[in-house]
Amino acid sequence: MAERKGTAKVDFLKKIEKEVQAKWDSEKVFEVNASDPESKSSKAKYLVTFPYPYMNGRLHLGHTFSLSKCEFAVGYQRLKGKRCLFPFGLHCTGMPIKACADKLKREMELYGCPPQFPEEDDEEDEETPAKKEDEIIIKDKTKGKKSKAAAKSGSSKYQWCIMQSLGLSDEEIVKFSEAEHWLDYFPPLAIEDLKGMGLKVDWRRSFITTDVNPYYDSFVRWHFLTLKERNRIKFGKRYTIYSPRDGQPCMDHDRQTGEGVGPQEYTLIKMKILEPYPGKLSGLKGRNIFLVAATLRPETMFGQTNCWVRPDMSYIAFEVANNDIFICTQRAARNMAYQGFTKDNGVVPVVKELMGEDILGVALLAPLTSYKVIYALPMLTIKEDKGTGIVTSVPSDAPDDIAALRDLKKKQALRVKYGIKDEMVLPFEPIPIIDIPGYGTLSAPLVCDELKIQSQNDREKLAEAKELVYLKGFYEGIMLVDGYQGQKVQDVKKPIQKKMVDDGDAMVYMEPEKQVMSRSADECVVALCDQWYLDYGEENWRKQTDECLRHLETYCEETRKNFEATLAWLKEHACSRTYGLGTRLPWDEQWLIESLSDSTIYMAYYTVAHLLQGGNVNGQGPSPIGIWPDQMNKEVWDFVFFKDAPFPKTRIPREKLEKLKEEFEFWYPVDLRASGKDLVPNHLSYYLYNHVAMWPDDSGKWPRAVRANGHLLLNSEKMSKSTGNFLTLNQAIRKFSADGMRLALADAGDTVEDANFVEAMADAGILRLYTWVEWVKEMLANWDSLRSGTATTFNDRVFASEMNLGIVKTEQNYEKMMYKEALKTGFFEFQAAKDKYRELAIEGMHRDLVLQFIETQTLLLAPICPHLCEHIWMLLRKPDSIMKAAWPVAGPVDEVLMLSSQYLMETAHELRLRLKAYMAPAKGKKAADKTPPKRPSHCTIYVAKNYPPWQHTALSTLHKHYQANEGLLPDNKIIATELNALPELKKYMKRVMPFVAMVKENLEKKGPRVLDLVLEFDEQAVLMENIVYLTSSLELDEIEVKSTSEADDKIKEDCCPGKPFSVFRTEPGVSLFLVNPQVSNGHFSARVEIRQGDSRDTIVRRLMKMDRGIKDLSRVKLMRYDDPVLGPRRVPVLGKENLGKTVVSEKATFHIDLNEKKVHVADNGLKVEVGDTLAYLIH
Repeated sequence: MAERKGTAKVDFLKKIEKEVQAKWDSEKVFEVNASDPESKSSKAKYLVTFPYPYMNGRLHLGHTFSLSKCEFAVGYQRLKGKRCLFPFGLHCTGMPIKACADKLKREMELYGCPPQFPEEDDEEDEETPAKKEDEIIIKDKTKGKKSKAAAKSGSSKYQWCIMQSLGLSDEEIVKFSEAEHWLDYFPPLAIEDLKGMGLKVDWRRSFITTDVNPYYDSFVRWHFLTLKERNRIKFGKRYTIYSPRDGQPCMDHDRQTGEGVGPQEYTLIKMKILEPYPGKLSGLKGRNIFLVAATLRPETMFGQTNCWVRPDMSYIAFEVANNDIFICTQRAARNMAYQGFTKDNGVVPVVKELMGEDILGVALLAPLTSYKVIYALPMLTIKEDKGTGIVTSVPSDAPDDIAALRDLKKKQALRVKYGIKDEMVLPFEPIPIIDIPGYGTLSAPLVCDELKIQSQNDREKLAEAKELVYLKGFYEGIMLVDGYQGQKVQDVKKPIQKKMVDDGDAMVYMEPEKQVMSRSADECVVALCDQWYLDYGEENWRKQTDECLRHLETYCEETRKNFEATLAWLKEHACSRTYGLGTRLPWDEQWLIESLSDSTIYMAYYTVAHLLQGGNVNGQGPSPIGIWPDQMNKEVWDFVFFKDAPFPKTRIPREKLEKLKEEFEFWYPVDLRASGKDLVPNHLSYYLYNHVAMWPDDSGKWPRAVRANGHLLLNSEKMSKSTGNFLTLNQAIRKFSADGMRLALADAGDTVEDANFVEAMADAGILRLYTWVEWVKEMLANWDSLRSGTATTFNDRVFASEMNLGIVKTEQNYEKMMYKEALKTGFFEFQAAKDKYRELAIEGMHRDLVLQFIETQTLLLAPICPHLCEHIWMLLRKPDSIMKAAWPVAGPVDEVLMLSSQYLMETAHELRLRLKAYMAPAKGKKAADKTPPKRPSHCTIYVAKNYPPWQHTALSTLHKHYQANEGLLPDNKIIATELNALPELKKYMKRVMPFVAMVKENLEKKGPRVLDLVLEFDEQAVLMENIVYLTSSLELDEIEVKSTSEADDKIKEDCCPGKPFSVFRTEPGVSLFLVNPQVSNGHFSARVEIRQGDSRDTIVRRLMKMDRGIKDLSRVKLMRYDDPVLGPRRVPVLGKENLGKTVVSEKATFHIDLNEKKVHVADNGLKVEVGDTLAYLIH
């Protein structure tokens, strides 16, 4: 971004924001209680929540974008008269904080304090590129491409360096080696930043998680005791990262490398080797032997043409639990041994050691493919550290596969080298299995051809090809194969995997996403370990959750489909860990409840948090109603949150518990939860499941709406600290002000696609906001000069209608949570309507409409830019805060009047274009002979009440079809055939079809009105009512408006309703000087044309076009010299500029003699010659 020239405007906005925030704070505007009189009398309430952010750093613009959806919704719903609550918690549960603290301790132990880190070589050995599409992993969306710590830290390897990048000194960093310090340090900063944004939060209800907060800890324990009581939590084996050497799970803090890495699920495809077996396997005759390949794309197995083996790689054949033989790498077999594949846990019973070349050319029976037999073929780029070393081949959709297959087909020498027979390769062609928009049914061959990929060694081009087709294929591809035809690829992945597993053709296999090394230097595996888990997917629970989803407002069909897809595959979720921060499982305290599991119903805790914690985020202070944490047992929580629960045995007075219950019953359920779309497959689905589990018989407590948004780009690129393209919330407020930032966030985007925060837009927004408030001040300062009386002119009525339409449209956009659109209709277009009114209202703007506009604009913009709107509300001397104001009520919208105004603007635009064309110099050979055209002085506009007969016939035909086909028009061929058969159109056919095409185009843009044979308004009346504006804006002397009945045939043919025809001309005149005898006033002499019939006002207007310093016609006095010959030669006398001159009255008429080049003026019955000079004075 270019450096700013100054910050005065942003500083002005920030000053307003501080004042307004202080006002809100002192008035406690956002603190609301169920017991308030306003709550009891309110018709509706609105509870909105946002997933509490993790407290291991400052909040950034990505957080801010998602939570802005909540913020704008609350602002709008307040104006609609609802009692609104936006509480905000801060998340500290889980491993990251503890892992970071422990990492700092280790760094200080190893490298001193402050640490002296060893220098490292920046260059890394280049590795051979790996096969193949499995590198581009379709991520579980619970995880980003980087861990959150990595995303925030950029490329820093050491935790100490990461902390330094946050601006912390060495002395401060030492304190962060204790996890508790993170909980003391970052939450206050988050609250400070969010307050600086002007968030409408009731901060009394804020809290941090973990057992540091005894009230919240008690709440989570109650939640889990209830789930266990209802049989929603079970105990069993779950997949986890495991160190065989250490004999235990290897959590983040136990790892030398691979922090944040989790298990990656693959589908293990079993390809049976057909007898006769090759020599190395001949001793296993009669045994079932399988090559096993790990794939992330089971849905592509329909397209297998072969499998790949690396000739020089070591493999093993080992026995699995059912006595079958699997062939894969030693590393993969080691993983399988800890996942129940072998008879003894952790033991790999090796039957044979092999090289890849030993199994090349074996015949295979592969699941799902349409080929009865496929073969194992050579590929040299398979890597040993990922997958099984055996790779499936789907050349229709994998660029690597089609490139390698083409190599083998083209190069006989390559086949001979590895003993591959022609029949193993040549008959096999790619199988169309997926249709990808833009790439067709054979995406890999198409892209390889487009990129001119010659062989499997074109690594860079192949990587580009994979980027182009792989993710697009998964997210947008449509299946072509029987049984799944027409379904989206991402929706069938899990069902296809399940079918293959059920049929015995595949198994679920796990390995770490990336290499994980324990501190004991052991390469970790994925193992099945005992854990507590939530039984998501259980039939009855799933059925109720589906019911919850059916009634859930998702604002977007894609979000609903993502929920449906998630609920279709979501199964058990491990809810316990042994390491990190959080709440301990109440019945098995060796386990901690993990961070996705303690965060599903905490929205209920918001309703009572202020009464228990009283604004103390860690719950360590006295309770405002005198309840202690240890008094909040399960029976007490049951009474608060379950409508029919009996009053518990407790020392807590009943009225206090009734107060807690009243808060919950008033505010619940959650009316809106806003979040990033990546939380749909995890947190948001768990959120639905847990609400259903906790209130199974009270659907009135289930969530009402979820709004999911895309990720946020910054200046069209991904946010990244390492590239410098990154903004924290605090930095954004300092750079753009709160309202400037909020405006750009609203404009960034509304859909589930990635949004884009553009800094240039934020800067432009600051200018718009500053200009707006300055204009308001100007209007209020000049109030008495604005027009009063009745507001009934054409432009008054249009402006009123446009304001009413703006209210209606903006309300619709706010209701749909489409804030970019709300900003467009409620600010950009609303301001444009005001600017148009100011331009067209030659008679001046009406004060009542100006006041209505200021008030309405302020209210429409208030949800997005509340500080500036509050400031303007105060300028208007309103008695209460704008936070207590009501949404404006829209008056009637006169659509016909709006159409006539649009017609006026289009006509003015068309006239300007025609005038420009009229003034354009001649082109071609004759251009040199022609003098440039003089600027026209007059214009005649012809308007038609009816279409020319041939157009009338064509339109009538189109209208007939439109009504008969329910709003659709047939193909042009059908229309042309019908019109061609009409004798009255024969000689016009060359013009008819272009006319039809134009009507069709306008029909899409403007709707069925374009098929009307007559307009709904009087063109001539509209133009005549605005004739002064048109004449002035075109800088003409006069415009006449005539009917086409007065025009010649050519004009009649070119003119139709809504499309007037204009003719420009230059009336002859005599040139005079207009001189200003006043001293030092900035007005000088000008040469002006005088034309036959000119009035005083006509000449003054002509002067005003030349001298822009003259603003008001009524302040100009035009005079003639009593002695037209000597008068202009005399030196004017200061203070006696009228001497020797006579004022030209408004009734005077000028006459010209073109032959003599003389001008006369007829005034008060006297006609005199004026000479070559007139004088004018400015009052």
